Amino acid sequence: MTRIGFATRGLLYIVIAMLILRTGRAEDPSGAIEYLGRGGGRVLLLVIAAGLMGYGIWRLADAALDIERHGSDRKGVMERVGAGVSGGIHLLLASKSIQLMRGAALSGDSTQDSARTAMQLPGGWALVLLGAAILAVLGVVQLLKAAKGSFLRYLAPSVAKQAWVQWSGRAGYAARGIVFLISGYLLACAGIEEQASEAGGMARVLAWLTSPFDIIIGVGLLAFGLFSLVEARYRQLHDVPVDDAILRATSWR
Repeated sequence: MTRIGFATRGLLYIVIAMLILRTGRAEDPSGAIEYLGRGGGRVLLLVIAAGLMGYGIWRLADAALDIERHGSDRKGVMERVGAGVSGGIHLLLASKSIQLMRGAALSGDSTQDSARTAMQLPGGWALVLLGAAILAVLGVVQLLKAAKGSFLRYLAPSVAKQAWVQWSGRAGYAARGIVFLISGYLLACAGIEEQASEAGGMARVLAWLTSPFDIIIGVGLLAFGLFSLVEARYRQLHDVPVDDAILRATSWR
């Protein structure tokens, strides 16, 4: 299920990239799911939902049980927190796939909707600025992964050594990092100006970018989609550390 999830993530990014590169149409993962659902019908939506659900559960399990052996230091804890956030996002995307299967229409930009909800709360602008800071941090983390190539350690060694795999991953993580940073900037503008319409996720970022920068980011997202397909086949998935979990549970008694 996790490997199907990696493949599904790759498919969504490839669709997003091809839409911006071929037609100039800006979409996010939700838009890509809707686009595929219209073309492939309920069977494809079912596969997408299953893959995203499997990937989301795996990421949440990693956050809870440290499946990827991140460790207990500060860096490891932050990676597990990131895994938890990623898991929640992908489960939300899975639920949107199920909504489409049931014939429901998807709402607009989730980042903009969240900003609008926050603005209605007392001191909501501060919450929006906090969200912008989190997006900025995520963007920097993605750029650091692109620079260091740390993502390669999760692949089978023979595949990780191939230049095209390395550069597809670097280009993909760099593009994602830039998208996160710009999304954080737009969200910060929304908080400062108290205008939720200023906020936006990936679709808003791609629409905001002018040529040729939208094409450059589109190529990077295409590279990330291809790299995700590589991960679907060659990602080294660890067993759940059940013994360690049992030892920790019994030691608390």
